[in-house]
Amino acid sequence: MLRTFISIFSLSLLASMVRYATPLTLAALGGMFSERGGVINIALEGIMLAGAFTASAVTVKIGNPWIGLTTAAAAGLLVALIHALASIQFRADQVVVGTAINILFLGVPPLISGALFESTGSTPQLPRDQTLPEWHIPVIDQIPVLKQLLSGHTSITYLAFALVPISFYVLFRTRFGLRLRAVGENPEAADTAGVSVYRLRYAGVLLSGILAGIGGAYLSIAQNSLFTRNMTGGRGFIALAALIFGKWHPVGSFLACLLFGFAEAVSDQMQGVVPIPVQMIQIIPYVLTMVVLAGFIGRATPPRAIGMPYVKEK
Repeated sequence: MLRTFISIFSLSLLASMVRYATPLTLAALGGMFSERGGVINIALEGIMLAGAFTASAVTVKIGNPWIGLTTAAAAGLLVALIHALASIQFRADQVVVGTAINILFLGVPPLISGALFESTGSTPQLPRDQTLPEWHIPVIDQIPVLKQLLSGHTSITYLAFALVPISFYVLFRTRFGLRLRAVGENPEAADTAGVSVYRLRYAGVLLSGILAGIGGAYLSIAQNSLFTRNMTGGRGFIALAALIFGKWHPVGSFLACLLFGFAEAVSDQMQGVVPIPVQMIQIIPYVLTMVVLAGFIGRATPPRAIGMPYVKEK
């Protein structure tokens, strides 16, 4: 039993936690900007799928993962623009719009993949030199424990972690962040003060699209070397749970993403080690998501105007 415990809870487990938390962190930070502005972004799952497929397909065709990453961010931006137009401009129900986008992008990537690569299940396997390279940090590489935890990750992981303090600064120390939060709390008062509610809400939703698109790209050209159907596996919804658990705060959301990443890493490490059916082990992150939502959603206080379309008075 002790050997089993040691084999599961090791430094490799914590390194896996960092990798699994990366796409969750990007999607959660993106959702934070959208929802702080008052727009619910249920569509994070669909945006991540769009980013994952675009990154893989473009990299297969062009052979450059950096171009694939850029196009994934652009794809996320375009999908978020659809969400913004429907939710902000046409004042459609934000949850319904997000759900429709999620359903749409369960089917669109396999359809395009079948047309481009004659396979609806996955895109072609990328060679190692066409996936994002791992970065080794010279100073950290000299420290045994930190080397395994913090070095040898891809650029997207370091970007995700750097965006946590950057998002905190933008949200709480800049004029843009102040106005975005004002629009999410009281759009009428913000409008009276001369703040463009529509412009700020568009900015928040489009930012969420860029970040979630990059998070999706991580799955297909960094963590894996191809896109497979529904490869996000509910990570967009887990990111939403982390956002709520973290009370729409960048640091709290990041810590929640680490918790969910830890749960996913544990379920991965337990397979083949613990005499439990694989299916039971694989549901650990999703059970944790349900527990968090059931236990904390009532305690978290969202922005007051979240989900409420704004109609400018003439």
